[in-house]
Amino acid sequence: MISSLYERLGDQTIQRLVEGFYNRIYNNSKIQHLFKTEKDEVMRKQYLFLTQFFGGPSKYSDEFGHPKMRMRHMKQVIREEDKDEWLRCMFESIDDLNLDDKLTFELKAAFPVLANHMVNSR
Repeated sequence: MISSLYERLGDQTIQRLVEGFYNRIYNNSKIQHLFKTEKDEVMRKQYLFLTQFFGGPSKYSDEFGHPKMRMRHMKQVIREEDKDEWLRCMFESIDDLNLDDKLTFELKAAFPVLANHMVNSR
């Protein structure tokens, strides 16, 4: 049986991914303007979301309801170039985890569709 990304990554690796990603985001002049919420709170929500997104427990939904990520992000203008920078930061954070090539590829493949879905201004 194929295990979920959540099972293969584990909580600590997801937490490391979130920390590395938001350290990049909050120091990135190109997209930091999209992240106005306190960093610790954004990181907590992202951890809960990714746990669920990767096939783990429904921690995000249990606390906040259905993710509805596009709707939750509509108050911000998210352009194609914002998405590209977001993905670059995420991919660099994934690379920092030093996972095996197969898991790295699978993890990186999980994000482009989600990122494209967030673009709301062309």
